[in-house]
Amino acid sequence: MNQKPRGGTELQLEYLYRHVDNKLLDGVQITTSVPEKIPLSLFKPNILWQKNSWDQPNIYPWFKNKDNHKKYDWYVFNSHWNFEQFTKHFDLPTERCLVIKNGIKNIPAREISYSQNEPLKLIHHCTPWRGLNVLLGTMQLLQNENITLDVYSSTEVYGKSFKDQNDKEYEALYEQARQLPNVNYIGYKPNEYILEHMNEYDIYVYPSVFEETFCVSALEALAAGIHVITTNFGALPETCSEWPTYINYTKNHDLFAESFAHAIDASSYFLHKEDMQDVSSHMLG
Repeated sequence: MNQKPRGGTELQLEYLYRHVDNKLLDGVQITTSVPEKIPLSLFKPNILWQKNSWDQPNIYPWFKNKDNHKKYDWYVFNSHWNFEQFTKHFDLPTERCLVIKNGIKNIPAREISYSQNEPLKLIHHCTPWRGLNVLLGTMQLLQNENITLDVYSSTEVYGKSFKDQNDKEYEALYEQARQLPNVNYIGYKPNEYILEHMNEYDIYVYPSVFEETFCVSALEALAAGIHVITTNFGALPETCSEWPTYINYTKNHDLFAESFAHAIDASSYFLHKEDMQDVSSHMLG
């Protein structure tokens, strides 16, 4: 079976049609991210629900032509950061722009808490071009044998056809993950599986080298009550507020990996503390 894409955009569209009155949705035409991939409607308001970054090659030329801006009645962005990028780079009509942030499912509360000197379990489940290379460099620097990482990174999240066309480019990274003694390379699992098992982990690690316009996976991790270590790149600080440990983004990947390793190692000395457990409880409400 040719699996359909189920990345962040597709999941948000599923939520929309699950939770919003179909009669209301029938009254508009919604296109996600790539302009005019669905023909414009002559009879309904046209909405472009923009989740991709402004500089993507399948988006940039369309927005650069200001004559195109009048084609949509509304431009809806998934973060204030994304709205600011599009209006800054393309001078979009701001009176027809809105910000409506992404949502997530209810996630089971994390029942276990980390105790000092116990094994520290890390999870990473982003696509491989978003920082897997930095993360594997990080894991090679860690000396604590109690710290292990499960990697669910794959291109298959965008469907079987996309994987067949693109996954070979990242096979060397996957093989490196398989060979590292403190890394378990698992590969693709659907979102439902990740959410079911999220609360078995202690830290979600994401050394992002990609300008996220939001980050559903980080938000899911926070909602599950596990610690997050990520970067101050793109919309990540807006998505996660002050809950994570942030590593300063740098194009120097050696320094990036070293800084990330220090953050992971340090976490083994403070995650067990009572105030950290209280923070997890507050995140869960």
